[in-house]
Amino acid sequence: MSWARSKTSWAGPAAGARLPDGPAGTEGMRAMEVTASAIRFRESCAAARTAGQAGGFVPTMGALHAGHARLIETAKGECGFVAASIFVNPLQFGPAEDLSAYPRPIERDRETAESLGCDLLFVPSEAEMYPRGLTEVTVDPGPLGDRLEGASRPGHFRGVLTVVAKLFDLLGPGRAYFGEKDAQQLALVRRMVADLNMPVEVVTVPTVREPDGLALSSRNAYLDPTERAVAPVLFEALSDAAVRVRGGERDARVLKAEMARTVGAEPLAKVEYVAVVDDMTWEEIGEIAGPARALVAARVGPARLIDNLLLPWQPGPSVQNSHDSAANEG
Repeated sequence: MSWARSKTSWAGPAAGARLPDGPAGTEGMRAMEVTASAIRFRESCAAARTAGQAGGFVPTMGALHAGHARLIETAKGECGFVAASIFVNPLQFGPAEDLSAYPRPIERDRETAESLGCDLLFVPSEAEMYPRGLTEVTVDPGPLGDRLEGASRPGHFRGVLTVVAKLFDLLGPGRAYFGEKDAQQLALVRRMVADLNMPVEVVTVPTVREPDGLALSSRNAYLDPTERAVAPVLFEALSDAAVRVRGGERDARVLKAEMARTVGAEPLAKVEYVAVVDDMTWEEIGEIAGPARALVAARVGPARLIDNLLLPWQPGPSVQNSHDSAANEG
């Protein structure tokens, strides 16, 4: 089976590189402003709009990789002013999760953002984002927030939507860029923007993968070489589901059973869930009769990995799918 390959070749800056606070320039490029102030972030975004520049925004938790690079590059191609944020949001981590261990290579991330042409980097502290302590007023993600990832990580999406809502309020009218790897998060952000009439256009950017199919994630750094070698089994299971659908399979139960079997056959991988959902409603389905998405979550060693694939529900060679290796590479 062929694998979907990353279109972005990027190794990041040299380890240990350091940048000072404030504007940081590279010859031939506009200086990147770095700020930890929410007020300054709001003012800079507003100033760009006043100058007639379309604003693009890439929210991240740092540990930037080629997937984040694709988001920033896409924003640069569409907007005259691009801001990014780095904030490891404690509100979206459960008590048994990896908040303290989450990678924070801030100096390297600053250099990376600058090298990609980012105009403004917002790096707030926890006190800046939550000046009264962790907020008591949060964004309810609704029923979808309690399913799939929400069931595995109770409260996670409430924390995600709360911090994204705060960032969008600081951003003001503009575009925000999210990767399709976190598809359930993306769906919830879209719902929040629509339901709360936020003046933000949410732009989806396809998942960036390693040559062997593994979706890029900051948590891939937790994998040792043996675990890294087996981690692409998630994408193998999803790709197999896509091939089956192209071949005429419409029973979601069969697809889920085969995905679970494929991942479960790898001794180092422990399946948390497999699912097939309607791509519009995100309800789990029994039969594929329209756009549907396959999802899988599993633990490989210390890393909890997730992945998804939009299924080619219409049979035939004309089907196009941004993540399906067979559709992209033949």
